[in-house]
Amino acid sequence: MSAHESVISGIAGRYAAALFDLMNELPESDQQVVHANIAGLKTLLDDNADLQNLVRSPVISSEEQAAALGKLLEHAGASQLARNFVALVVQNRRAIALAEMARQYALLVAGSRDEMVAEVASARALDDGQIAALTDQLKSHFGKTVTIEATTDPDLLGGMVVKIGSRMIDGSLRTKLNSLKTAMNEAY
Repeated sequence: MSAHESVISGIAGRYAAALFDLMNELPESDQQVVHANIAGLKTLLDDNADLQNLVRSPVISSEEQAAALGKLLEHAGASQLARNFVALVVQNRRAIALAEMARQYALLVAGSRDEMVAEVASARALDDGQIAALTDQLKSHFGKTVTIEATTDPDLLGGMVVKIGSRMIDGSLRTKLNSLKTAMNEAY
């Protein structure tokens, strides 16, 4: 099993691996630009409902998607490689998977740097101090540099859920309450 196969999966993974392999042929300074472009694209896709609708809509043609995303990336100052990658994905009618491609690309980059990516969901947004403290704890536990991708999930009620690779640490209030409910139902 190659390093790619241990991290990626599906169509999104194949596109991410292809971009990663292509990016590795570039000078280090250009690699950093591509990393930043893809991370920025993921943030845009995650945070913008209109953009999500654009890439998910089956009634919007690939030409319209390509034009809109091309303008967006051009305005953001994205590298030609990042713009070409997105254009190819849209042309192949895979725009719906762009966010997952960006996520899996980030995992490949982190793996190549002996880093880990922790997906953290919390009931409320974490402040910089909390993220720093969590990063330090995870770094001391795993012995690697850890990058935090924080999201909010009000359904958790409190606490957080941390996912690193195939590991999950669930310290959410919702899970604790469900466990208590199960225990009480079994006792009576």
